[in-house]
Amino acid sequence: MIERVITHPDPYEPFLLSQGIKANSWLFISGQAGAGENGQIVPGGFLAQGRQAFANLHRALAAGGASLKDVVKVTIFVTDMGHFDDVVTLRREFFVAPYPADTIAEISALYTPEAMIEIEAIALVPNPAGR
Repeated sequence: MIERVITHPDPYEPFLLSQGIKANSWLFISGQAGAGENGQIVPGGFLAQGRQAFANLHRALAAGGASLKDVVKVTIFVTDMGHFDDVVTLRREFFVAPYPADTIAEISALYTPEAMIEIEAIALVPNPAGR
């Protein structure tokens, strides 16, 4: 069974994207950037954007019945690999052992020039639909 994950507000709706897709016990969360509820990138630099991106990831996971501790694979896109140590700092703040598998990749741009980080995740939903 495939089910769309919806958050409120859902900034992805106008672009015909899903915040995530739940497929049986698996949850696939679309990339979450450092945008606040108003859709604008939060001020304060890379760490502020990263914390907001993790907050958005947490919200999308919760809407799908999971949490950050259920993440088994994460992909973190950054526009400058010079922030690698900041990414490690964020991982320490938001993940606990056993840490998820991870890919960190530098890309030339995200959906808006202000965005510096985007995080997508795959999680295993605990006890999906009461099974």
